[in-house]
Amino acid sequence: MRDLEAKIRVGERINFDEALSLYDWDLFTLGQLADAKRRERYGNKSFFNINRHINPTNVCKDVCKFCAYSASRKNPNPYTMSHEEILGIVDGIVDRGIKEVHIVSAHNPEAGLEWYLQVFAKIKAKYPSVHVKALTAAEVHFLAEQYAKSYDEILDLMIEYGVDSMPGGGAEIFDETVRDYICKGKVTSQQWLEIHRKWHERGRESNVTMLFGHVEKREHRIDHMMRVRDLQDQTGGFNAFIPLVYQSENNFLHVKEFITAHEILKTYAIARIVLDNVAHLKAYWVTSTVSLALVAQEFGADDLDGTIERESINSAAGAASAHGIDLAQFVGLIKNSGFTPVERDSLYNEIKIW
Repeated sequence: MRDLEAKIRVGERINFDEALSLYDWDLFTLGQLADAKRRERYGNKSFFNINRHINPTNVCKDVCKFCAYSASRKNPNPYTMSHEEILGIVDGIVDRGIKEVHIVSAHNPEAGLEWYLQVFAKIKAKYPSVHVKALTAAEVHFLAEQYAKSYDEILDLMIEYGVDSMPGGGAEIFDETVRDYICKGKVTSQQWLEIHRKWHERGRESNVTMLFGHVEKREHRIDHMMRVRDLQDQTGGFNAFIPLVYQSENNFLHVKEFITAHEILKTYAIARIVLDNVAHLKAYWVTSTVSLALVAQEFGADDLDGTIERESINSAAGAASAHGIDLAQFVGLIKNSGFTPVERDSLYNEIKIW
């Protein structure tokens, strides 16, 4: 343990077995190591942005067991927004000074490729300065299959029609055995990574998530992190790693023993230590709760996402995120936790220190 701790402190890269062994360490030693890594980069800063999530449709051809959002399973209320509805939301957020719109939804075979692309074009035509973060790799894969196009063709269309960066959703857990159980038929791990590789090769940036706390094991989380680290070595295109805590309500996984805060904080800390080449570690308050996200700032996390305003996917599974969080409250919570709130843009350029 002492040799590994010394290795971490001097910044040497650790391997799979060493990373897995960290789960057997006490939480506070891990926290100290991860916090040191965080503070080396950012000092006391905690980043957030003022953003709005829009989830345009919940009609989905896939049937992921962990999903409570899709209208094909537990959710009895299918919907698909019109472009007018979406643009009406964007009009409102621009009036309030919001600089990012985050557009992620289900895999709706009835909406059409043009429905997706035209909404991006309309937003950009009206508000060229608004950053459009849109389409997970799972959505890219769905559109490519549905319309007999290559990933390259879909990604080029995204850029042509105004998408600025890609979110990290759809990664779930990269282990294919687990993936076959929780989201069989969805984009595979290799396909997910290939889509992001191609996006990065176009000079664009993205995030990467990891859904944990369901049926996966610790070694699956470490494998996931290692694959992220490997691709980042090659492309450098990931802005942030985002561990997403599994939400337990209204789905078909039937997890009986839920993950503890202790295990969640260990996972954040280990991610900060393992992912030495990914700049930011996001404690996504939507899935971790605001309280635990604030604590995670001392376990390696330097980003808390943003105000969000409206969120439908995780809130359908029990997260307290349906109406986002008030900006003044968010800033106050970060300050009260002993950190300095720093408003950022979508690509982590600093806008304002609060």
